[in-house]
Amino acid sequence: MKYFSTRGGSEELSFEDTVLTGLAPNGGLYIPTSIPKLPGNWKNDWKEYSFIDLSVTVLSLFISRDEISESELRNLVVKSYANFRHPEVTPLKRLGDKKYVLELWHGPTWAFKDVALQLLGNLFEFFLQRRNERNVTVKEKLTVVGATSGDTGSAAIYGLRNKANISIFILHPKGRVSPIQEAQMTTVTDSNVHNLAVKGTFDDCQDIVKALFADTQFNAKHRLGAVNSINWARILAQTVYYFLAYFSLRRATGGDADVQFVVPTGNFGDILAGYYAKKMGLPMAGKLGVATNANDILARFWKTGRYEKADSSPIDVAPSMEPAAGSSDGKQGTQDSSGVKETLSPAMDILVSSNFERLLWYLAFENVPQTEVDPRGKAGETVAGWMSKMKSDGRVEVPTSVLESARRDFCAERVSDEQTLETIKAHFLGTPSYVVDPHTAVGLSAAARMAQHNPLSYNQIILSTAHPAKFSEAVSTALEDSPQFNFESQIMPEEFKGLLQKERRVVDVESADIELVKRVIEDRV
Repeated sequence: MKYFSTRGGSEELSFEDTVLTGLAPNGGLYIPTSIPKLPGNWKNDWKEYSFIDLSVTVLSLFISRDEISESELRNLVVKSYANFRHPEVTPLKRLGDKKYVLELWHGPTWAFKDVALQLLGNLFEFFLQRRNERNVTVKEKLTVVGATSGDTGSAAIYGLRNKANISIFILHPKGRVSPIQEAQMTTVTDSNVHNLAVKGTFDDCQDIVKALFADTQFNAKHRLGAVNSINWARILAQTVYYFLAYFSLRRATGGDADVQFVVPTGNFGDILAGYYAKKMGLPMAGKLGVATNANDILARFWKTGRYEKADSSPIDVAPSMEPAAGSSDGKQGTQDSSGVKETLSPAMDILVSSNFERLLWYLAFENVPQTEVDPRGKAGETVAGWMSKMKSDGRVEVPTSVLESARRDFCAERVSDEQTLETIKAHFLGTPSYVVDPHTAVGLSAAARMAQHNPLSYNQIILSTAHPAKFSEAVSTALEDSPQFNFESQIMPEEFKGLLQKERRVVDVESADIELVKRVIEDRV
C-alpha cells in the first residue's frame, strides 16, 4: 500500500514515510492509493476478536508486511493499549432503546485521541529506532509539532514523553482550553516535552503548524513530524473502534442491526475514520452524523455546499441553523475577531476542519469526468484549487454534484450551548443516569434530532469523546440545580485530584507569529 497527496503530484510514499512526513510538501494530506475491501468471511472470522486483534487485522490491510511484520505490529498494538483502563479499550454502553455510546476515553489522558496517539508515538519510536540501527553513523531524530484545541496536546504528549530521539512541541491557544486539559499538558515535565501557549485561536496555532511544515528549509533542518489528525496513522487507528462497536452491537442485539454513527467533531478526523470503515465494507444503514457546536462550518457545508469560515447565508433563509425548541445560543454569541465562537465544547471551537480535505478529494474524484485520462491527478488539481480559494477568500462553493455525493454518506446538525447543557442534565436525570462531557452532549443532542428522520429499525451509536471531569465547568453548570449531584465524589477521577496545583512548564508566545514559534523550537532542540 502506498500513499499520495490530496493536492496532486506523482509522488507515492510508503506507510513509514507517510507517518514520519505527516503533511505533504505541497500542503496536501496523505491518503491511500486505494481503500482495501474486507475479506469475504470477515463477519464470522472477526466476531470474537478483541480490540487488539481487530487493530492488528484492520491495520494490516493498509500496512505492507514488508514494512511491519505481523508480530512487530502486534507488539506495537499491545504496547499502545496496555495502559487503557477498560479491557475492551473502547466499550459500548447502552443508554436506551436503540441508543448507545461508544466510550473512547479510557486511555491515559481520558480522551478519545489516546486511541490514535498512543499508537502513533510507538510507530514514531519504532521507525526511528529501526533507521538508526541500519545507519549508525548519522542518528535520525524527529521534532514533532502539533496544535491542540484541548485533547490532542495531552494525548500526544503522553504518547511521546520520554521517547528516544523525539522532541515534541505542542501549541495551544492561551486561555482557550479547559483547566484540566491545560494542566494535563503543562504538568508533564519530561525534557523532550515543550508546551507553547499562543495568544490567539486554535486555528492560528494550526496555521502556524502547517506553515512550519511548508517551510522546506526549517522542516529539513529539524525533521518535523505531525501528531495532528493530518497524520494518516491517526485516522487509520481510529477506524478500528467502528468495527469493535459494530460487533459489540451485534452481540447486544443478537444479530445484524441497522446502525447510524453520530460523531461530535471539529477537525473531522474522528468521523472521517468512520467514512473509511464504511468504504471498506462495514455496514452502516444510516448516514454518518456530523455533530457540531456553534462553530458550524461543517453543518453549513452540508446545508449549502459552501465551505466557508463565515456564514454568508441571510439568517432568514437558514432555518436549519436556528436553535431548536426556542432555545438560544447562550454564550455562543461570544466570538473574537477571527470569528471563532467560544462554546462549552472548546475542543470543537474550530473555524476550518483540516481533515475535511481528505473527504473533498474523494468527492472530487467521484465527480471527475469519465473521459479524463488521469482522474486521480485531476481530483488533486481540483482540491488544490479549492484549498487555494479557501485560503485567499475564506470560502469555496462546490458543484451541486459534489454536494449530492457528500449528502449520500453524511448528514449534519448544529447544537447550541443551551442544548448542550439541557442534554447533560437530561441524561444525568435519565434511566440509566449517565454523566457526559459537553462534546458527547453535542453528539447526543444532534443524534436525537437525526433520529426523528430515521427508520424505526435504526440503532444509534454516539461516539463519546472525553471523560466529563475534563470539562467540569460545563458539567457543573448543567447539574448545579440537581441536589443528588456531587462532582468531586461522582465524577472526579483520583488522577485529576491535585493536578491543578502541580508544577507547570510552559512557554508563553505573545502573538500568533511563526517566527516566534521557530525561535522557541530552535532554542530547545
